[in-house]
Amino acid sequence: MDFSSLSSAEQVHMNKVIEKKQMQDFLRMYANIVERCFNTCCNDFTSKALSSKEDQCVTNCTEKFLKHAERVGTRFAELNAGASLGHFPTVHRAQENLFPEAMSAAQNQSSS
Repeated sequence: MDFSSLSSAEQVHMNKVIEKKQMQDFLRMYANIVERCFNTCCNDFTSKALSSKEDQCVTNCTEKFLKHAERVGTRFAELNAGASLGHFPTVHRAQENLFPEAMSAAQNQSSS
């Protein structure tokens, strides 16, 4: 997103909003990995340590989850690039849903 038309204070605010959203997304992804991989891999509660089988399962599960998240992020970036050229208007609507504060601030700035 291009914030060059915003004042420096507004740019700082927008960067904080984006950083907060990124942190929320990271924490949500981390929680999803923990929940999914724990539920899938950890079945033997007779020991507080993971068995080698459970440990390998958690490693594989985490790698798959992260590769999937990376692919989704790459695809989203591709769609976002297409949207910035006007090819995909639905991506702009998705951005509005993901970053409502940022989009409304940018629209308010451009209308003034």
